Amino acid sequence: MSKQVFLFVILTFISIHIGFSQAITGRTGSGLIGTQQDSISGSGEIKVTLSGKTKYTDYKVFSHHRDTTYIDTTLTIQKEYRFNYLRTDNFELLEFHNQGQTFTSLGYNFDNLNLFPDIGFSAKQFSYLEIEDIKYYEVPTTTSEIMYRTGLQQGQVLDALFTLNFSPRLNVSLSYKGLRSLGAYRRSLVSNGNFRGAFHYRTKENQYQIKGHITTQDFFNQESGGLPQSEIDKFQDDDPNFETRARLDVNLNDAENQFDGNRVYINHSYKLLSSKDSITKKDFSNLKIGHVLTSETKIYSFTQPSNSDVFGNVSDAGATNNEAKSQLNNNEFNLEFNSKYVLGKFKAKVNLTNYSYGYDSILNSNSAGTISKIKLEGNAISVGADWNARIKNFKLNATGTLTPGNSRLSGNFFKGEAVYEKDSVFSVKGSLLLSSKSPNFNTLLHQSKFDDYNWQNDAFSNVNTRNLGFDLQSKWLNGSVHLTNIDNYTYFDENNTPQQFPDQIVYLKAKVNKEIKYWKLALDNTIMYQNVSSGSSVFRVPELVTRNTLYYTDYWFKGKPMLVNIGATFKYFTKYQMNAYNPLLSEFTIQNTQEIGFPTVDVFFNAQVRRTRLYFKIDNVTSGFGPKNYFSAPNYPYRDFTIRFGLVWNWFI
Repeated sequence: MSKQVFLFVILTFISIHIGFSQAITGRTGSGLIGTQQDSISGSGEIKVTLSGKTKYTDYKVFSHHRDTTYIDTTLTIQKEYRFNYLRTDNFELLEFHNQGQTFTSLGYNFDNLNLFPDIGFSAKQFSYLEIEDIKYYEVPTTTSEIMYRTGLQQGQVLDALFTLNFSPRLNVSLSYKGLRSLGAYRRSLVSNGNFRGAFHYRTKENQYQIKGHITTQDFFNQESGGLPQSEIDKFQDDDPNFETRARLDVNLNDAENQFDGNRVYINHSYKLLSSKDSITKKDFSNLKIGHVLTSETKIYSFTQPSNSDVFGNVSDAGATNNEAKSQLNNNEFNLEFNSKYVLGKFKAKVNLTNYSYGYDSILNSNSAGTISKIKLEGNAISVGADWNARIKNFKLNATGTLTPGNSRLSGNFFKGEAVYEKDSVFSVKGSLLLSSKSPNFNTLLHQSKFDDYNWQNDAFSNVNTRNLGFDLQSKWLNGSVHLTNIDNYTYFDENNTPQQFPDQIVYLKAKVNKEIKYWKLALDNTIMYQNVSSGSSVFRVPELVTRNTLYYTDYWFKGKPMLVNIGATFKYFTKYQMNAYNPLLSEFTIQNTQEIGFPTVDVFFNAQVRRTRLYFKIDNVTSGFGPKNYFSAPNYPYRDFTIRFGLVWNWFI
């Protein structure tokens, strides 16, 4: 979707927003208004009569899996952790110096793998919103949210949400997150955009339900290739002539990459039997048929008009289009019912999938012996089932899918979990995941005008992943332990070539969180321990990652109009051979020459005034007098002392 079309849609909904605002009278003093009862006068004007008061629980947010939360306007330490470009707690990630660039992974999560392989170019997809990331809403009044955050040197990020219910059963939401930030170093400009439009509707008796969304996302980065060694020496020696980081030379002067994605998702169902039906309703009820449509396209391109020595020899075949394009279309047909014989809900499903990945033509004139085809294409049929049950305080959930055949989509997926909840005191969850699927498409087929970046790996086997996890949530302590085994682990070696590890990866991750409060002070501690007992030569993580936040919370001024959070966050990870970033591939590769690990201290002052949260933060305050050993990846320094400001503001009209 073009920016002009997006602007037109936003202006249209703002007009509707204003129209609703002018029609509403009788606002309550709290700023949240009552339930709406609409009537139409003889003149055609809509009058709105308000009765009662709305509560925060009326402003609902639904996840992809129908978990329900509420629009939260409070100020907490978790909000401080999530006030970033991703809007998630990035404890296990290390940012590059400019927001919107990529991240180095300090830890890995395998308990939510996708069923099918992806296009790859994974360094560009930290900011990509998947199906599971899209939220749906149900609100009694028109609701908006604005998140603003300053950029680095020049620019800013703005994330805007607008949602309203046209009726109690129909909600529409529009969201857009835009970022443009110049960065402190040369060739580090970022320009990203994420548009989301979502809706859900149900009939009066909930017989028919539908939800869906469209997304269009684009991520543009200038790529510097990091600093050459001579410039790294100036950085680490703290040369006063180069305190302005734009004076430092970089490895690439005209390289850029672009990642775009578009998706249409529709999920609807029709209820053939309901719990009110008299036919064996105790044994069998809520029989539904459903259909899920997913159509997604992803495109990646890297351009460098002048040919440097960074990526080796060039043999250009004269192709005008160097884009790698992936298209996945999936139709799921399902049958769902409730029965006492399965202790809850059971769904059987069939998926019809077709995929295409590749290029329009040969990009390199020397790749004839390496590249025999320019596209990977095929079809697959998958069968599977979902099961959800509850036995007193236990919840049991399982999902599984089998894709037979010999296509690149062949494999299997199973995830099961058992949850025990004791009121609001604590919950314990055990989970098991088994996955077998093809490596990402860019490890199987890749083309470039650079000779060393052309390959076709038809012999690669499926990556087999097994993950066993235990999670504890309680008012005393939060913790998790995950043990992961991986066969045929696929990675990029020191020569930037995809390889499969012949042995098994054995990876243990344990994380604990505990907050200690005294008076108006609190100390929030999170510690993560990791160990790779097999495969550490290719699967690398720091042994210890810790984050400790000491902060003060209190209401200021007479009448308590302002709540403040003031504190400092200390974060540290132990030294390890961190993966290197390759901007041509947008992937991280193995390197054996440099160990990186360092502490940072960030200071923050946050405040809440009614439904507005204000954020003021100083990143890496010790960089002015400490050693210059902070790098986000080899050759890429982490950010220096940086002051940021931002806010999150909600309207309920």
